[in-house]
Amino acid sequence: MSTEHQRYSTENQAATIAEYAARHGMRIVRTYEDAGKSGLNLRGRGGLQALLHDVRQPNPGFNAVLVYDVSRWGRFPDPDEAAVYEHACKSRGIRVIYCAEPFNNDGSLPSTVFIGIKRSMAAEYSRELSVKVFAGASTIVRHGFRQGGAAGFGLRRQLIDEQHNVKGLLSRGEKKSIQTDRVVLVPGPADEIAVVHRIYRLFLEGGMPERVIASVLNREGIRSDSGAPWTRGTVHQILTNEKYIGHNVYNRTSYKLKVRHVRNPPSEWVRCDSAFEAIVPVHLFIQAQAIIAARSRHLDDEQLLDLLRKALEKHGALSGIVIDEDDDAPSSSIYRSRFGCLLRAYSLIGYRPRRDYAYLEINRALRRHHPELIEQMAASITGAGGWTVRDPATDLLTVNGEFTVSLVIARCKPTPAGAHRWRIRFDASLLPDITVVARMDPSNQRVFDHYVFPAIDFLPETLPTLEDNGFTLDAYRTDSLDFFYQLAGRMPLQDAA
Repeated sequence: MSTEHQRYSTENQAATIAEYAARHGMRIVRTYEDAGKSGLNLRGRGGLQALLHDVRQPNPGFNAVLVYDVSRWGRFPDPDEAAVYEHACKSRGIRVIYCAEPFNNDGSLPSTVFIGIKRSMAAEYSRELSVKVFAGASTIVRHGFRQGGAAGFGLRRQLIDEQHNVKGLLSRGEKKSIQTDRVVLVPGPADEIAVVHRIYRLFLEGGMPERVIASVLNREGIRSDSGAPWTRGTVHQILTNEKYIGHNVYNRTSYKLKVRHVRNPPSEWVRCDSAFEAIVPVHLFIQAQAIIAARSRHLDDEQLLDLLRKALEKHGALSGIVIDEDDDAPSSSIYRSRFGCLLRAYSLIGYRPRRDYAYLEINRALRRHHPELIEQMAASITGAGGWTVRDPATDLLTVNGEFTVSLVIARCKPTPAGAHRWRIRFDASLLPDITVVARMDPSNQRVFDHYVFPAIDFLPETLPTLEDNGFTLDAYRTDSLDFFYQLAGRMPLQDAA
C-alpha cells in the first residue's frame, strides 16, 4: 500500500485485480497483502514472504500471481532483487501477472525490457522520494519543530496548528492526525524535571557514573519515561541529548532506503538551537559533556591494555559485560575495534578465560573459508559446462540463469562422549532453490560431507546435526558434489546429438 496515490489503496488494487481475473476467466483462491508496509526490502513484507513460502510447496494451490503493477511487487533499491523473487515463482511454473500494466509478462523481449525499466523506475522513485522526504524533514527541524521520536523523560510532545495555536499534549505512542499540524517539545511534570536536575547533580557534584545513578533511581522506585527500570544508557541519554537544553537536532543517525544504519558526523546534523524551552541550564550540560569527553579521550594500545589489566585485578575475571560496567575502563567495543576481538586483547595481557572461546576463532576461519568454497563451486559448475552469477552481497549463486544455490558451512563440535555434532544456521531471507550444507570434519579444517537440499523438500527446522540422521535426511547426503556439478552442467546440442 502506498499513501501518495489513492489508486494504490489496497481496496482499489483488489478491485482492479478482481476485474482482471473475471475478464480472463481466472478464480482468485488466495490473497496476500502487505498493508502499510515498506516495499524497500523483504524483511517487513509478511505477505510477500508468505507467498514465496507457499510457492516452494509441492502443491501451492494456484498457478498464477496477480499483482496490480510492477511497483506493488516492490520498490527494492536493487531492481535485481525484484527479479529474484519473481523468478522464484516462475521457476515453479507460476506466472506473475501485472494487471494494470499495458504489456503481458510473457517473457518476450518487449515485456522483459518494459519490466526492467519499470523496476528501475520504481527503485529510482524510492531514491527520489527519500531525498524529498529528508529535505522536508530537515526544513521542519530548522523551523523548530520536532521530527518524530519519543519526547524523553522530563519532556512532553505538544501539538500546535499552522497558526501556532496549542491543541494539546500527545500521549506516548499517539500520532498527529492532521498533516499541517506540528509538534514541539515542552517541559513535562515538575517531579520529572526535578529527577532530571538530580541526575545532573549526582553526576557533576556527586561524581556518580551513569550506572550508579541508574541504581539509585531504581532503588527508589522511580521509572523511566517508558515505564522500564533505569539503565546506564537511559541516564547517559539525559546527560548527552541537546533537547534538554532546548536544541532541536536531527539526522544524527540515518537509515536511508532501509539498507543500513549509519552514524553521521556532526557536520551532517540538522540543527535549530533554542527551538524549545530548556529544562537543564546550558552551563551544567557543558560541564557534563566535558567530563564525558575526557572519559573517552584517545588512548594508545598500551594504555588500553594497562586499563584492561587493572580491570582484571579489580574483578578477577573479564567479559564484555564486566568491561562495559567498569567506569574506569573503556567500553568493550573499543577493544574489539582496536584489537580485532576481545580474545586477542585478553591474550596480550596474559589472561585466559575459563570458558573455551576457541569456537569464535573457528567461526572466524570458516567465514573466511566460505568465499573460497563458493569460488570452488562456481569453477566446478563452469568446468561441467554450466555458468554462474555470484551475488557479492549474499554469495548466492545463480546457476545457468535457472536456479539459485546457497552454501552453508557447518562447524563440527565433538561431544565429551566422542560423538560429533554440527552447528547449522541458515539465512532465511535468501530463499535459495537449493541449499548445500558443507559439514566440516572434527578439526574444522576440511569438509567432511555434504547435504544437498532442494527448497521444495527442505524444512530449516529439520537439520542434519548428527552423524546418523535417518534415511529421511541422509538420502540427501553425499561425500562429494560431483553429481551436483554434472546436473548443473550443460552440454552443447551438437555433442549431445
